[in-house]
Order: sequence, then structure tokens, then C-alpha cells
Amino acid sequence: MTQALGAVTLVVRDYDEALAFFVEKLGFTVVEDVPIPAQAKRWVVVAPPGAPAATSRLLLARATTPAQAELVGRQAGGRVFLFLHTDDFWRDYERYRAQGVVFTGEPRIEPYGTVAVFRDLYGNLWDLLQLAPAATTQSNP
Repeated sequence: MTQALGAVTLVVRDYDEALAFFVEKLGFTVVEDVPIPAQAKRWVVVAPPGAPAATSRLLLARATTPAQAELVGRQAGGRVFLFLHTDDFWRDYERYRAQGVVFTGEPRIEPYGTVAVFRDLYGNLWDLLQLAPAATTQSNP
């Protein structure tokens, strides 16, 4: 049996500001951006560069209730929410910094790889992570 997560929902305040961050600052690709007039929303999906076609997608879902709006930027309760793997940590780290992405500390070399935590436009924490060669077959934080 083979399974994969096709997408993870990220609750956002506004579609266009979220797209600007993920596409312009992080270099993600827009996979879908389809209006759904009957529900007054859009189906907006982005993916990191080079991501497999049917996986690693992020559904940008605009908050439509006060309860959802309260979760924008706090989807993991202050913990790292998403782990963005890269094949070249320093390339992406320097590019993101040049784009104004805010990192919460300096990069670290850990047994599982090179990592730095950054905030998305709403404050959710992400790991930018290049796995160490031995760590690609093991679990990591």
C-alpha cells in the first residue's frame, strides 16, 4: 500500500496576500486558483518548487468564521507547524532572507540535518530543513 498526504490546509486571512508570500517570497508554484462563487471562496493550492505532482501541496483556505480567524498564525499553538525540506539549505536560506522572510534564530547543524525556523506571513513557524544523508531514511523532528 502506498499513501501520501496530497495537501495540508493553512488558514489564511486573505488569498492574495498569502499567494504573494508563498509565490513571491518562498518561490512556490500556484497549482490551482479556482473561484467557487456559490460559496464565495476560492480553491487555492500552492506547492514548493520541485515538489512531486500529487503531494506536498498547501491549500490556502481563507478564514470565514471568527473561530477560524482566531487560528490564523496559530495553527500549531506556537510549535513548528510545517517542515519545508530542501536540497540546498544555504541557497534557500539566503534567498528567503533577501526576500524579507523572518527567521527566529541562526541556522543550526543537528544530527538530522541543517535547520532554521522561520515565520510565515501570519506567524506560523516552519522549519527550513536539509536532511543529513543518514537522516533521509530515519524520522526527524
